[in-house]
Amino acid sequence: MSAQINCPNCGETVQPQLRYCEHCGVDLAMAVVLAEQEALLPIRQVSGMPLAPEILVPRIGEYMTQRNLIKPEDLDRALSYQKERTKIGNPILLGQAMLELGLVDRETLDQVVTAQILELQNALAEANRTLKQRVLERTLELQGALERLSELNVLKANFVSNISHELRTPLTHIKGYLNLLAEGEMGPLGQSQQDGIDVILRAEERLEQLIEDLIQFSLVSRGGMNLDFEKVDLSTLIKTSLDRISPKAKKHEININANLADNLAPVRADEDKINWVLLQLLDNAVKFTPKGGDVLVKAINNVGFVSISVIDTGIGIPKERLSEIFEPFHQLDGSSTRHYGGTGLGLTMVRRIIDAHGSQINVGSVIGEGSCFEFALPAYHPNPGE
Repeated sequence: MSAQINCPNCGETVQPQLRYCEHCGVDLAMAVVLAEQEALLPIRQVSGMPLAPEILVPRIGEYMTQRNLIKPEDLDRALSYQKERTKIGNPILLGQAMLELGLVDRETLDQVVTAQILELQNALAEANRTLKQRVLERTLELQGALERLSELNVLKANFVSNISHELRTPLTHIKGYLNLLAEGEMGPLGQSQQDGIDVILRAEERLEQLIEDLIQFSLVSRGGMNLDFEKVDLSTLIKTSLDRISPKAKKHEININANLADNLAPVRADEDKINWVLLQLLDNAVKFTPKGGDVLVKAINNVGFVSISVIDTGIGIPKERLSEIFEPFHQLDGSSTRHYGGTGLGLTMVRRIIDAHGSQINVGSVIGEGSCFEFALPAYHPNPGE
């Protein structure tokens, strides 16, 4: 049974698949963004608390004047005497200054010091009690904020998934009529018209892939990553991926090659998802490699594993920013989304798929020389009886 989800605006329970709250009518996507920003604000500091226990305890001079043990003018006299002693390099405490001036006797001074120590101890005990209460309150506030953010993340993932699925319907209609036009089913086209249709078809294919990326990402965000492990012929899978990416590479005048070990071991993996990973890595390699560059897929046998690498001679990634490339909806250069295209989800999905296979993806890169994305998959070993 799924957890209850409440509208960020009115607080009423909402159906996760809805775009708008059926109670208050608010756009759930916008409400989630605003609510998340509010939840991420720094938790307000508790005001009115002392900065230190000593503030609760008056200084010895103030303490003695408040209790009429000395007169205010006597305190001023003792302070002046203390300053004079300090100037000549023989500093003394205020209590000692009062003793030397005959303003108080030793017994009175000792009683005052003892009383001050007791007050300071009480102040420390009270500060500790207050601190424990503040820690408890802050912990409860943080727990509430975490629960709130978790709920909002579910709503965000649902929104991405729902919108992505809704986009499929009009896109299917667009694709259908484009294919009819391209095939001449709706009448002959001139060369310029045919060229225009070809451009639109390529754009439609790209849009379709982006929508699939969004759907995959939303499924993973909601814990929907289901893997179908089976015996996978990696050599065939890599060659199929290269065949699919070759037209794009050819268009960009980029050389694509494979260096596969002889007798490459089969692996235990989800074939569809690893195929998606390879295509994504190859697509990125081609996208970020200048004209005339090279992209290489390498696979070698290791003990119990097969290592796969996608290597390019592209623009490279700054070393200090390598971890950022796996963040969702993120690209290192804000202009790169416009220049190269993409949602910033591809590598996020790649890492999550590889993680789900019990492995990890490693990246090495040098600016202006290229990048290498590498991961390993377990070699396939049949279960008894297979």
